[in-house]
Amino acid sequence: MKFTITKDNIINVLSNIQGLTSRKSNLAITENVLIKTKDNGLLFTATDLETGYEGFYPASVEKNGIIAINARKLYEIIKEFPSQSIIINEIETRWIEIGSDKIQYHILGMNADDFPETPILENIEFMSIDTQKLKKMIEKLVIISGTSDDKRAHINGVFFTLLTKEDGSFIQMVSTDGSRLSIVENSVDIIKDLPKIEKVLIPKKGLVEVGKFLKNKEKSQIGIKDNNFIVKTDNETIIIRLLEGNFPDYTSIFNKEDSHKICFSKDKFCGMLKRMSILSSEKYKGAIFTFLNNKLTITVTNPDIGESREDFDIDYKWDDITVAFNTKFFMEIANSIEDDLICLRIIDKKKPCQIRGKKDKFYQSLIMPMRI
Repeated sequence: MKFTITKDNIINVLSNIQGLTSRKSNLAITENVLIKTKDNGLLFTATDLETGYEGFYPASVEKNGIIAINARKLYEIIKEFPSQSIIINEIETRWIEIGSDKIQYHILGMNADDFPETPILENIEFMSIDTQKLKKMIEKLVIISGTSDDKRAHINGVFFTLLTKEDGSFIQMVSTDGSRLSIVENSVDIIKDLPKIEKVLIPKKGLVEVGKFLKNKEKSQIGIKDNNFIVKTDNETIIIRLLEGNFPDYTSIFNKEDSHKICFSKDKFCGMLKRMSILSSEKYKGAIFTFLNNKLTITVTNPDIGESREDFDIDYKWDDITVAFNTKFFMEIANSIEDDLICLRIIDKKKPCQIRGKKDKFYQSLIMPMRI
C-alpha cells in the first residue's frame, strides 16, 4: 500500500476522530484508524464499538491496500509535518513509513483484519436537515450531562422523535440530567415518504462526536435503521448504536398555568450570574433568587469564602418568591439561547423554572429548584 495525501485534506478528520480512538475499550485495535484505498482516494474508519465513523478523502494512490495505524500518533505526525504533501507507504507487513524526502517515520501498525466490522445498513429512510441547525441542536442538548458513573439510559441519552404539524415535519430532541431538561425542535425535509421512526434514545457521547464533523456542510441526512442512528454528509457517515430504555414523560411539566412570565436582557442576566457564581464552589453550588417588587435579587453564601449579592430590575408585580437555583445551569442554558431577550416562567419555590428566548419557539428548558 502506498499513497500521497495532502495535509489539509486529513488533519481535521484525524483531529475529530480522537474522541473515538482515545476512548477506553476492551480491544486495542480501536485505538487505530483503518485506512483503505478506494476509487482514487482513501476510506478512513474509526470506532469505539458504540459509535462508528467513515469518511472518504482524495489522495494519489500508487498501490492499493489497507492498514490500521495508531490514530493519536498519526495525528501528531501529520499535525507537525512541515509540508503539505505526505507519503504513506507500507514497506513490509504492518510496518508503515510516513514522510517525504527529508523526513521519515516508521510506525508499526496492527492487523487490519482485527478491526471491527462497520454495520452494513441499506434502504435507510433519510431526512434532510440544515447542517448548522443540527449542530446547534446537538450543542444545546449535550451540555446537559449526568455524572460519569450514572448508568441510567435517559440520563446518558437524548430522546429523539419525529413530529408532524400543520406547517411541516419536525424532529424533536430532549435531554435531561435529572435537575434540568431541554427540548429542541427543528424542521426537516422528508426525502421520500414519512419515515416510520419510533421514539429512541441516542447516546450523548455519540452526538458529541457527530457535532465535531458538522462543519462547512450545507445539508445533512439523518435516519434510523436496525437500532442505529445514522448521520450522513457528502463524504462522511457516523453510525451510533441506540440505547435501550425509556425516557420519562416530560410533556406535562411545561405547564404555563399560574406561572409568572418575566422577560429581560440576556446579556445583563448572564453578566449577573457570572459575577454571582464567583463565590460558588463544588460544595456550595446554589444561589438564592428572590423575586419581589420589580426586582430580582441573587444572593450567594459560601461559608468557606464569603458572600455576594446583586439586584436586577425586572417587571415583576406578583407575590414574592424565594427559591434556590444552580447558577451554572442558568448560565449554560442562557448562553445557548440565540435571542437578545430571555423569558422566565416561574410558579413557586418548589416547581421548575422555564427559560427560553422571547422569539424562539423551538428551544426551551426547565431548571429544577434546589433545597434551601
